[in-house]
Amino acid sequence: MTEPVHLTGRSICSYEGTSYRADFWEGHGREYEDLAERIALRRLLPPRGRRLLEVGAGYGRLADLYNGYEQLVLLDYAKSGLREAQARLGRSARILLVAADLYRMPIAPGTCDTVVTVRVLHHVTDLQCALCGLAASLRPGGTYVLEFANKRNLKAIGRYWLGRQRWSPFDEQPFEFARLNYDFHPRWMARELARAGFRIEAGRAVSYFRAEPLKRCLPPGILGAFDAVLQVPGAACKLAPSIFLRCRLPETAQVAPIALFQCPQCRGQDWRETERALACQRCGAVWAIDDGIYDFKAPAA
Repeated sequence: MTEPVHLTGRSICSYEGTSYRADFWEGHGREYEDLAERIALRRLLPPRGRRLLEVGAGYGRLADLYNGYEQLVLLDYAKSGLREAQARLGRSARILLVAADLYRMPIAPGTCDTVVTVRVLHHVTDLQCALCGLAASLRPGGTYVLEFANKRNLKAIGRYWLGRQRWSPFDEQPFEFARLNYDFHPRWMARELARAGFRIEAGRAVSYFRAEPLKRCLPPGILGAFDAVLQVPGAACKLAPSIFLRCRLPETAQVAPIALFQCPQCRGQDWRETERALACQRCGAVWAIDDGIYDFKAPAA
């Protein structure tokens, strides 16, 4: 992970220039975590729709779960990660790759049926701003499936009771355990989601067996099977390291959006598009299209 990037008055955890795929996932013994997260996402995700937006998509690890959607928008701050997604998934008119700042979303209001964030929110400093931006991108009645790092997990509770950590897992305020890495209390997260207009429909508690001794002794498939059994009953007490939730926006009247993208500077939706750029007709900002990747991180020079 690179140093934090400071934009729009907020710090962004940037993986630009690194390989999240090679540095964190592949070859690092995380097959069980990948399997457990896939099990949860399959159960919570609406199986089909017109357009799905994944924010923090990285190299497209979960993209094969979205085959029921007519169009995928994979958004990440790190263009290097999107390059890996492009190489992994191939070039297709069905998949749009977007480099953007989560706090200045280039997605026009009401354009997506489903939004997904997995392993993203624990890097977010202004969660309410991020949730409101995600909510705006959804159509009325749209679905948001999210994962967050759970502060009140069994390991943290045990360490706290044994005097091996000072911070309390029962304190509802977010805890920054490393630079730009936050754990959230389930009740605090539920309140923030409600403030952003979301209603929680279902949940899963995930990755109970995220311990190296267990992963060395048992194959990922066995651990994943045990995890699958515990995910639903465990959702009530929420003691696992990761919590997945399915939320929905209320059904309201909506004006049909003009375009998928909105200008991050002025929120205009009137564009002049060429092979290499999108030019906003409202404010004049020009945003590059870099070899198939829409780059909304900063206007092109």
